[in-house]
Amino acid sequence: MELRQLRYFVAVAEREHISEAAENLHVAQSAVSRQIANLEEELGIELFERVGRNVKLTPIGKTFLEHTVAALQAIDFAKKQVDEYLDPEKGTIKIGFPTSLASFLLPTVISAFKKEHPSVSFHLRQGSYRYLINAVKERELNLAFLGPVPAKDATIDKKILFTENIAALVPDTHPFANRSKIQLAELRNEGFVLFPEGYILNKVVVEACKSVGYTPKISSEGEDMDAIKGLVAAGIGVSLLPESVFYDATPRGTSKLTLIEPPFTRNVGIIYPINRELSPSEQIFLDFVSSFFSRLSQFK
Repeated sequence: MELRQLRYFVAVAEREHISEAAENLHVAQSAVSRQIANLEEELGIELFERVGRNVKLTPIGKTFLEHTVAALQAIDFAKKQVDEYLDPEKGTIKIGFPTSLASFLLPTVISAFKKEHPSVSFHLRQGSYRYLINAVKERELNLAFLGPVPAKDATIDKKILFTENIAALVPDTHPFANRSKIQLAELRNEGFVLFPEGYILNKVVVEACKSVGYTPKISSEGEDMDAIKGLVAAGIGVSLLPESVFYDATPRGTSKLTLIEPPFTRNVGIIYPINRELSPSEQIFLDFVSSFFSRLSQFK
């Protein structure tokens, strides 16, 4: 059994079409067919069944695919470890991040890191809170920025980098727009613009409002930070957002108010796996991030 056969098998299984797989692999269709036939002969089973011009996995083929993908991921990771052991400064860091950290934290940290380690590459993946946690657990990613940071469990560890306030955002036309501070209870009768249910910032806002005695009335929903800000600017409602999303500027047509009595905060950090080692470049990045925010906190 050869690695080439396994990679050809996965390519065909993903596309359910031999010619499309061959085109993606940049090899002849006959070469792919031959390697799949050799693999089936060696295993003594049929991995695919023909359906018109397409192919579909047999039940045992589906089982073999699951294990093959895991095996190839492990081999690729091992090769990456060897390459980075030989030269950690030329590694690739796969890191995930949520939309709420895309405008400030991510570019700030990566640009600072690249000044010291210019040859390290990044593979960045934006995703939901739940997706990023699962991606680290399932080896799709090895590092992910998150806010708030989830509880440590048997498979992931965490480093808290900083804590930030949650602020209120209202339209410029709102009666509260000229104020600098507001109590959360004063927004009881407002329509809220929130992320959809299932997003972590939806949960943060709903729990904050419930803590002062009411459930927020949702006037509209948006799936990214720019959409939320735009809906507030349009006068659709008010929102609660982390302070870091305003570091560049408060969106045009809106006013940011500090929440008092009580203030609300979220912690922001990075998660990584417990049950496997980070690559050398990833460990360098993790150490850099910890040091970077430690230095920033000293100047606050």
